[in-house]
Amino acid sequence: MRYYIDPFGCVKNQVDAENMMAHLNNAGWESVGAEDAETADVIIVNSCGFIESAKQESINAVLEWRKHYPGKKIIMAGCLAQRYAEELTEILPEADGFIGVEDIAKIIHAAAKAVNIKQNADIVSPPLDRLQTIKQGERPLLSLPGSAYIKISEGCSNCCSYCAIPLIRGSLVSRKIPDIIEECRALLSRGIVELNIIGQDIGAFGMDTSEDSQLPKLLKAISALEGNFWVRLLYIHPDHFPLQILEIMEKDPRILPYFDIPFQHASTKILAAMKRHGSPETYLALLKAIRTKLPQAVIRSTFLLGFPDETEEDFAALLDFQEKANLDWLGCFAYSREEGTSAYSLKKQVPAKTAEKRKQIIEERQIQITEKNMERFIGLTQEVLIEEQIAAADSGDEEFWLGRLYCQAPDIDGAAVITSSRDALQIGTFTKCKVIARRGFDLEAIPLNNHAAVS
Repeated sequence: MRYYIDPFGCVKNQVDAENMMAHLNNAGWESVGAEDAETADVIIVNSCGFIESAKQESINAVLEWRKHYPGKKIIMAGCLAQRYAEELTEILPEADGFIGVEDIAKIIHAAAKAVNIKQNADIVSPPLDRLQTIKQGERPLLSLPGSAYIKISEGCSNCCSYCAIPLIRGSLVSRKIPDIIEECRALLSRGIVELNIIGQDIGAFGMDTSEDSQLPKLLKAISALEGNFWVRLLYIHPDHFPLQILEIMEKDPRILPYFDIPFQHASTKILAAMKRHGSPETYLALLKAIRTKLPQAVIRSTFLLGFPDETEEDFAALLDFQEKANLDWLGCFAYSREEGTSAYSLKKQVPAKTAEKRKQIIEERQIQITEKNMERFIGLTQEVLIEEQIAAADSGDEEFWLGRLYCQAPDIDGAAVITSSRDALQIGTFTKCKVIARRGFDLEAIPLNNHAAVS
């Protein structure tokens, strides 16, 4: 029997999809890619339930698959199925089954039930907790070549007033450090060279059992591993950023000076209403501390526009913060009113058109900031993780490749375009390159072994 997973949502959802694939493969199922989806017996939509647009996208995916393949079995998995299991059973008959995020091992039984086959009695699928994977690090990977995501915690206990994640995935539960190190070793042994550490808030890692963040302890353990690899830290809440990690990163350059810190806003009033405890002053102080210790630091953030009672004065405070923060990368999204969150009942809702207009203003202002910040890499020699070869018309003897520098996280930031006139580059490995230009958000580079690099 064959299956195809149609992935939606964040990279944490992606790791869930990878673990579902591991369970199904171990049970004798065969995975097919998007190009062969029509040959699948079961199509699994791994849904997102974070905001309204993401929910609708996942539902539309089920409807589209049913329209194209009326006779196939379709299962909705993931966050949306977890959040609205009962409601979806009633209103989405196009799906033949639903499975949430609490016990993804159940995908084996859901798939078998959908196609009406008896589950092999030799396949043992005990209930798993939210953090378990099959043979740590040995799951199939849906990430880019040479790169993998390591989820070190599940759920979140920050309970920001706009966020539905605790409703979907529960409160914070952290993995054990030895288990994480085992996964790192397994991935490195498979040729992975970029370990992306993820969680809803990795700064809170270990704070479900300890008063202090255990992220510094984890990084020290990872730093003890041998080899040439990158460690990228994603999603650190600014209100409890563990400053101790800066010294560890200074000593081990393999732990990249790349920080994804979702500030969300810079109006003290709005931050308080979001149930966040920072201020523009404390956030700017955090940025200064990072850049003082690690001058090469690259910082990404997200802003939320249109939160209830966001006035023009509040928006002006955010614009002022954007200018002072000088962020390298920035993503924006408009507020989505989510039932079950404490912000749902707040008065003075901001019109959607106003939120979208403010979002566009922020995004347009960020273009110039990001482009200027990327120019500081021109002339530098950097390791580049090669990801794919691209075709170019009339290129002659030159070949073109796509890759990433440390300043570019997978899928969300710009890319490096490498021109090679000599040797073929190896996908999924590092190549030393000289950055020679910026084109928009992307950087152009040439390998050091090219003749052009000498000049």
